[in-house]
Amino acid sequence: MKSVNLPKRTHDQQANQRACSQGAPREQATVGASKIAGTGKKVISDASAITITSSACPASKKDQLDGNLNTYSEKPLLTPQALRQQHPTSTKQRTFIANARQQIAQVIAGQDSRLMVICGPCSIHDVNSALAYAHQLKTLSEKVADRLLIVMRVYFEKPRSTTGWKGLINDPNLDGSCRVEKGLIKARSLLCALADMELPVATEVLDPVSPQYLSDLIGWAAIGARTTESQTHRELASGLKMPVGFKNGTDGSIAIAINALKSAASEHRFLGVDSAGQVAVIHSQGNANGHVILRGGKQPNYDANSVQMATDNLKAAGLNPRVLIDCSHGNSNKDPNQQPRVAKDILSQIQSGNRNIMGIMLESHLNAGSQKISAPETMAFGVSVTDPCLGWHETEKLIHYIDASLSQ
Repeated sequence: MKSVNLPKRTHDQQANQRACSQGAPREQATVGASKIAGTGKKVISDASAITITSSACPASKKDQLDGNLNTYSEKPLLTPQALRQQHPTSTKQRTFIANARQQIAQVIAGQDSRLMVICGPCSIHDVNSALAYAHQLKTLSEKVADRLLIVMRVYFEKPRSTTGWKGLINDPNLDGSCRVEKGLIKARSLLCALADMELPVATEVLDPVSPQYLSDLIGWAAIGARTTESQTHRELASGLKMPVGFKNGTDGSIAIAINALKSAASEHRFLGVDSAGQVAVIHSQGNANGHVILRGGKQPNYDANSVQMATDNLKAAGLNPRVLIDCSHGNSNKDPNQQPRVAKDILSQIQSGNRNIMGIMLESHLNAGSQKISAPETMAFGVSVTDPCLGWHETEKLIHYIDASLSQ
């Protein structure tokens, strides 16, 4: 399968660039800050006006002086409030999500003896395959509900070490067109459907603005290994309504995650966006339902010695020592076939009396492996386009094994 290349500059764009170099004016539109916020009102004020410049031409000398040298364009989005009105939540959905968050918080605190299993695709690229997976996971979750709390992994944003597809929100067409508004609409629509199914949802919080559009439908959130050290994400986590897990650093450092937990549990004031799309100062009270995720690094850290070291460090810092262990990423060297082996090792630790392991994470899809992004008609249904995943048959078998083992 051939990968889809990012779109090249069109003939019209090249012609516009030549015209600009010959002195033609750039297309400009000036709108007030409240217009950007989605209120529809224009503000006649130099202080509040923002110049939105077409990507047709490179930056002019004036743009360079104004600091717009590396910005092609600025395009207003619909506001979080507008999206929530288009796809509202019902009283039944809100009650379910509140109860799911409470159950997850109780597992984290050790007040619920069940093992939490966060399970699902590495990333969501196709809503239909996500729904098909969700239906199977919901049926399975009901069969093991006495001993396992199943939460579906629904990741819309993908951090990249360099470049690449950034996820459904950023590029829902998988072609580099980056229709973010369409991505937000698709993401919220899927989350509403999952709430209707009463299937708890887990996601990674990457962009600091997107939670305003989606967070009311999320049961559990992760701060990834690349962003756990970020002050922006620590502050953001301090104000999120759901429990939050912080992954250890990409090098395996647990200290980064411990510092993140301390920060996120504290009160903060920081810049953010409110539901009307207005830039605001957010005052958070701190998130008491945080925990560490062991995801491996230069070496795996799911083994008994690594888990003991992590929980000892958490206790020494005066924090909740209970951890969730990622069976993928650095703990399986991104080999999905190794995830069952990792999970069974973790299970043996629990059976040996370790009460500080509160959950595991699996990367799983309808079909095993991964595929490159290509023309839609050539792509396989239910196969990951990012990290390779465990197939459904293997996933179901593993979860039943864990459930049966915990019943003994």
